[in-house]
Amino acid sequence: MLDHFHSMGPRVVLLCSLFGVLLGQGAEQMSIEDCCKDGQKHGNDNKDCASLPLVSESTTCRIVQEQCCVTVLEDNMCTTGINMAKDQGACDSLFSNTCETKTTKMCCDCCLLGKAAQEKGLPCDHNLSVGYQCSLVSRACCVDAALNNQTTPTGQTELPNKDETNTNGDNSVLNNQCNVKCAHHCVGNDTCGCFKGYKLKPDGHSCEDINECLLGASNCRGGERCINTEGSFRCQREVSCGTGYELTDNNNCKDIDECETGIHNCGPEFECQNTKGSFRCLPKVKCGVGYIQDALGSCIDINECVSQTGPCNRGQVCINTVGSYSCQRNSVNCGRGYHLNEEGTRCIDIDECKGPDGACAGHSCVNLLGSYRCECESGYNFNSITRVCEDVNECRHYPGRLCAHKCENTLGSYKCSCTNGFKLASDGRNCDDLNECENNPCSQECANVYGSYQCYCRRGYQLSDIDGMTCEDIDECALPTGGHICAYRCHNTPGSFHCSCPVSGYTLAPNGRSCQDIDECVTGTHTCTENQSCFNIQGGFRCLSFDCPNNYRRIGETRCERLLCNESAECLTMPLRITYYYLTFPTNIPVFTNIFRMGPSHTVPGDDIQIAITAGNEGGFFKAERIPTGGVMSVSKLINKPQDFELSLELRLRRYGTVSTYLAKVLVFVTQDEPRVPYNPLLE
Repeated sequence: MLDHFHSMGPRVVLLCSLFGVLLGQGAEQMSIEDCCKDGQKHGNDNKDCASLPLVSESTTCRIVQEQCCVTVLEDNMCTTGINMAKDQGACDSLFSNTCETKTTKMCCDCCLLGKAAQEKGLPCDHNLSVGYQCSLVSRACCVDAALNNQTTPTGQTELPNKDETNTNGDNSVLNNQCNVKCAHHCVGNDTCGCFKGYKLKPDGHSCEDINECLLGASNCRGGERCINTEGSFRCQREVSCGTGYELTDNNNCKDIDECETGIHNCGPEFECQNTKGSFRCLPKVKCGVGYIQDALGSCIDINECVSQTGPCNRGQVCINTVGSYSCQRNSVNCGRGYHLNEEGTRCIDIDECKGPDGACAGHSCVNLLGSYRCECESGYNFNSITRVCEDVNECRHYPGRLCAHKCENTLGSYKCSCTNGFKLASDGRNCDDLNECENNPCSQECANVYGSYQCYCRRGYQLSDIDGMTCEDIDECALPTGGHICAYRCHNTPGSFHCSCPVSGYTLAPNGRSCQDIDECVTGTHTCTENQSCFNIQGGFRCLSFDCPNNYRRIGETRCERLLCNESAECLTMPLRITYYYLTFPTNIPVFTNIFRMGPSHTVPGDDIQIAITAGNEGGFFKAERIPTGGVMSVSKLINKPQDFELSLELRLRRYGTVSTYLAKVLVFVTQDEPRVPYNPLLE
């Protein structure tokens, strides 16, 4: 079974390895054995067969090189699994699912199977269908366990092989008993045998190397890796020897003599002394009796009275001197906690607890021989050095566990307090929310919130930015938009405001902000006589009356018509009709605004119309212009203050050779544009 163990190796690893394509030219021809050795060397050195160097152009050489490399990798991985099974007795650490760990875990598991068979007394050649390679590993571990890990004197495991001889020497006598040519030696009766470390091939006369590492037959120690060689194996240390040691050719750790190699760091005043794995620096100057040397090589006096146990006889006291000591007769000297008795012959205990105050300052005192102990009250700890009861700062020892908010230490205890907005609960530790609104801190409205409170104001008031509690009146009239709240005048009141209008001529609109003109002519509040007509203007009224000139008669309320002229030339030049019109508009009316139109009731082709202001336009505020249907009067200059105008607008119409004149008396009353009083809080 073991004779075919090597032939199964490549099958497992070939499933896991990814081989590179080897290209090249000009390589020298090599023997098949050299190709295999190159592959084995590459596998041992690089642990990888994916990128092999080109050693020959021969395809056969490349195949042999690749397969021998893979065999080495398989042997190493399988050996790792077998050693783990032998050393640890478990394969649990090989849980990853990589190709390499599959091979290692298979060999580890199968070795455990062989060991289990040996422990239960079962035959090593079992018939379980676990695979050919697993059967080989299982049998090898079972046999190795039965031999109790016995090793040869040369450090190599001797594998059970019925075809081996006990020596590797020449046996010419036996060779003569074989009709076939044996590769190693003949054991008689036409049977060939192999030297130690080899096994007979199926042809019966050739020998091949036994891979002791793969079979787990090596005697490598923990921390060493088995490497197979022709006819044997060697153990290579995997872990370094550590500081102060070096690895020898026989795989052992040898101490480095730092003193001999000169790699120590001892100063000129010291001598180097080698130790196992290290070295020591010894001072060159030797100190005399009564002195000891320090790390710098200086000699320091030894206090024999302290370093030795009783250098002087009983009844004597030791006194240290430089380099020595002396003994003097001891006088009675009592230590702390004792005093001489009245006879002065011996020391007796002092009772520190006696006296009105005692030694513990209000705490219980217990006298001891040569000392005393204080039994401190709750909240105190006894300090064995100062021998007093010291207050325990509970707030520092138990931060955040005693009080919900703030902890203040007191003698023998502590007390809790709360931050602003909270009050101490009945348990003396937690804090409850304090309803500050019960004390009316706000000038108007108060809303309690957790740990605080919030003041707010009613409509028309705002919270003070100074104290956040006082409600201040909002002066709506002084706001940026306050000038537009009221049409005429704004009056601020606590929490609100109201609007007012001029004393005469206006009344407050239903919206409480706008001012409406009072039509005194309608309400009958004017002062016009019966012979006068009332004309309402913005904020007031006018009493109007007129008399028709001579040779005119009054028609209606606003017109005078000329009487017959009786062929009088002067009469014919006078206007046929004088009509009175009344207009009113505010100041600052835009220039070029048309305010009055005048023309015949109908036009006839060939009419010639002329229009002009003949009186009342001394300031030049108005102008008259002709239009196709007559004439129009418009503002020609800005009127920025209230005033009255009495304008005479004359229209001359030439029709069929006859000239007719019409006169319009236009009374214009310009009133103040939106009267408004600027807000002044000092006048309120």
